[in-house]
Amino acid sequence: MTLIVDSVAKAFGRFPALGGVSLEAREGEFLALLGPSGSGKTTLLRILAGLETPDTGAVSFNGEDLLRLSARERRIGMVFQHYALFRHMTVAKNIAFGLSVRPRATRPSKDQVAARVADLLRLVQLEELGDRYPAQLSGGQRQRVALARALAIEPRMLLLDEPFGALDAKVRRELRRWLRKVHDETGVTTIFVTHDQEEALDLADRVAILKDGALVQIGAPQAVYDAPADAFVFDFLGGAVRLPGRVEGGRLTLGDWTSKAPTDAPLGDVQVFFRQDQASLRGPDGEGFNALVTGLVQRGPAVRIDLEGLGQSIELLLPPGEVPDQAAPGRILRVAPKAVTLFGGR
Repeated sequence: MTLIVDSVAKAFGRFPALGGVSLEAREGEFLALLGPSGSGKTTLLRILAGLETPDTGAVSFNGEDLLRLSARERRIGMVFQHYALFRHMTVAKNIAFGLSVRPRATRPSKDQVAARVADLLRLVQLEELGDRYPAQLSGGQRQRVALARALAIEPRMLLLDEPFGALDAKVRRELRRWLRKVHDETGVTTIFVTHDQEEALDLADRVAILKDGALVQIGAPQAVYDAPADAFVFDFLGGAVRLPGRVEGGRLTLGDWTSKAPTDAPLGDVQVFFRQDQASLRGPDGEGFNALVTGLVQRGPAVRIDLEGLGQSIELLLPPGEVPDQAAPGRILRVAPKAVTLFGGR
């Protein structure tokens, strides 16, 4: 059951939320929509759910025109950031809600509903909590209930809108692993909206990156990370150092240091990108460009080194064994990127 989004545009007054986005989600795929606030990712999700109508464009699922169907007819499960559970209902009744409100002709029997709820409670690992109320659960448990409720209707597609945004970092990491396991067990085509780069790269089969209502890049997480389409993608995926440079005669110049330029490097002024952990820090006589150390602190397995160089603030994350003895605030050291990505312009 392939989802095809074709040139979908949506504006709210003078604000263009989507500017003609086209993408495809394959059957059983976990696709993450990743982008900053205002990129259009939630608007696209709401269009898929039937909560918004596009101004132009088409959406089909398994060859069927999704836009001609009501939200109920689409058989789509949706999980929101803030759970949206019914406080006066038990966990079991919350999960059963979508089945119990079906028209009588398509409504399962009470025994069938009870069996479905029991299966889902096992799936989300809440077997003993069916008689509790949402207020008696932790945030992570409530989010699991919200997912079970969305799965109860046996959806053709599952939509998740920043589902872990209200949870602390440790719980988010635990639920990410659990959610991927649930997805693999159910095989439901899943569209996941997030602004958390780590979350998208960790969970998804493919990542679609949006900016200002446009699709910038789509691909497998590692492919997008290793070969970003432009400076925005490189910077947005995190851990980026961005510096001004120049390419001439096959050489890249960074301040007072030159090195061999990549074979496909654009000529003239360039934006030089590298990851915070992809650089060497050396003494004043070593390879690299000059940078002034302004701060140094160990954070877990890495040392964060703050520097000022080439008119920019630079942050490196290095293993303790790669930090030279001379590294101290006020000292000038040399920074040598191990691998760079170049984009034209400043």
